[in-house]
Amino acid sequence: MSKWYIGEGDHNDIVISTRIRIARNLADYPFPVRLDNKSKIEVNEKIRDALDGKENLTYTELKTLTRSQIVSLAERHLISPEFASNSDARALLMSENEDISIMLCEEDHIRIQVMKSGLALKEAYELADKIDTEINQSLKYAFDEKLGYLTQCPTNLGTGMRASVMLHLPALTAKGQIGSLASTVSKLGLTIRGAYGEGMSAMGDLYQLSNQVSLGISEKSAIDNLKTITLQLAAQERAAREEASKSIETEDAVFRAYGILKSARILSTKEFMSLISKVRLGAVLGMIKTDLKTINELMVSMQPATINAFVGKTLSLEERDVERAKIVRERL
Repeated sequence: MSKWYIGEGDHNDIVISTRIRIARNLADYPFPVRLDNKSKIEVNEKIRDALDGKENLTYTELKTLTRSQIVSLAERHLISPEFASNSDARALLMSENEDISIMLCEEDHIRIQVMKSGLALKEAYELADKIDTEINQSLKYAFDEKLGYLTQCPTNLGTGMRASVMLHLPALTAKGQIGSLASTVSKLGLTIRGAYGEGMSAMGDLYQLSNQVSLGISEKSAIDNLKTITLQLAAQERAAREEASKSIETEDAVFRAYGILKSARILSTKEFMSLISKVRLGAVLGMIKTDLKTINELMVSMQPATINAFVGKTLSLEERDVERAKIVRERL
């Protein structure tokens, strides 16, 4: 089954994935921060039962997973780093191909998350909305006529929806344009930040562009706005790539990166992400014949905890860097 990060969707040269996240709370319970563990487990089980037999989801209590498995879920963007930080009375509902993941008793009682390959905001929203409705058929949400859906963090009030896209922007990064783009999109109610690592220091030139406003705006308006800006950024990135592709320096950087990845015996996360970003650019520009699907998968699966989860034990830093180099050699 195809995972969201395989990246076979629309505009996949730039848009790796789309995510819709919906925050909800049950009317009959205080926010999770005010609940004891017994009440949290009660909430989790009510939500699990509300979806029983509806989306073919697996229910997992976080405390039953190893630390590597939990952090790997965060690396794959299936749970938030905050959710990964504490496994007490937290649970996860997830589909087999990982396009649906529902965090239970994080900041809010329910965080529905739907991921799709490429630019697929409408499809991701429709599925998230369907799940939202299915839960609401048997459980009552905390809702206010003026404020909309009630959430612990005021920034999520209103629709409770966050829509985001993960973008690969190596050419705009190389031109030093991300800072000015960040200030432009913030005026339009959006935010851009590194998909791995905080702020603008994005490993692998991967960025997350998302809506900041959820109050006083409809889901449709938020999604339309995000789509418009995403297509504008994609056009700018393509123009910058076109310009870069004419220089021998770009070609040299791509082939050097490809050569190192195919022969390195030790690869740190940071070095790997820097090199694989160049290889992905080269593949999209047609300089090298490497499958984009493999590159996208490696970008996610070669994160530290995901390697530990894959080998089934906690490796030392050096062992992990050796294992990463070995897997990458085999896959490329």
